[in-house]
Amino acid sequence: MIPTKSGMALLSCLPLIFALGCGGFGKVSQGRVIEFDRGKGLVTLIQDSNYRVPGTPKYDVLPPVTVRIPVNPKEMGPAPEAGKRMLLDTENHKVVFYEAATQSFRTVHFTLIERHTDVFRDDPRVTGIHFPVVNREKKSVTLYSARLRELVTFSVADEYMGLPEDTWKAGDEVRWYYKDSGQALRLMNITKTDISSGK
Repeated sequence: MIPTKSGMALLSCLPLIFALGCGGFGKVSQGRVIEFDRGKGLVTLIQDSNYRVPGTPKYDVLPPVTVRIPVNPKEMGPAPEAGKRMLLDTENHKVVFYEAATQSFRTVHFTLIERHTDVFRDDPRVTGIHFPVVNREKKSVTLYSARLRELVTFSVADEYMGLPEDTWKAGDEVRWYYKDSGQALRLMNITKTDISSGK
């Protein structure tokens, strides 16, 4: 018996149907890690509202979301590093960070001291250095953004110099696939696996 056209179409779709499983399609989201509890296996993130457009993230979705890492360790990439910095804008001299106490974003304007552009990850000025570098004596903060390829040093008002160092640190970007919003089935650390990404 020769299958009909509709039958052939169904047969051609079977591998995809089996690959997706009986549970239907899942969802994908992306965000920047602000907290990682390794013991509990929980990642807290600020979601990227613009993740469908590569290279132009907007970490601006509140409140933060907390996701449990995949049950299968093989479905997870390198463990993420957390940080509170959401934006470094060297053109407008401002940093935006997540403030846990108020559960909101805060913008800090700075005075630029030094800025180097076209600085790649293997540049000796950044390799082996743990950023941010906070110099409380000189009241300065030095940051490196692999995405912007910029190494910058700036000063801020005295009230900000006592903030925790992770205020100035950008957490890793991660992308996760899920069906239940609180449980990641797969989780990829974009920052550590995609050389075109960065902080």
